[in-house]
Amino acid sequence: QVQLVESGGGLVQPGGSLRLSCAASGSIFSIYAMGWYRQAPGQERELVAAITTGGPTNYADSVKGRFTISRDNAKNTVYLQMNSLKPEDTAVYYCNAKLRVLASTPIRDYWGQGTQVTVSS
Repeated sequence: QVQLVESGGGLVQPGGSLRLSCAASGSIFSIYAMGWYRQAPGQERELVAAITTGGPTNYADSVKGRFTISRDNAKNTVYLQMNSLKPEDTAVYYCNAKLRVLASTPIRDYWGQGTQVTVSS
């Protein structure tokens, strides 16, 4: 079984910062990419940022220049540093990992349980 455990959400004032962490554990053969998605009430889940094992990153236009994704491959952990937070960043943030549990199995998506980020004064 694979588990993704997130931490670091909370309440922050506009302009503030938060750092999210997500650690993958369990029966993992190889991780190909990890990332963060978010879902606000009444809206679809959207990609925030992603990073591959080799290092290339991808960001949503709305967070470019404010958020930074990084990864510790040895710890199977991904981080999201969020600066200059805005009220519109309020959402549940979900960790995602694209991985194989065995060499012979296909790459699948795994999800964390979600962590609430609220930006409000």
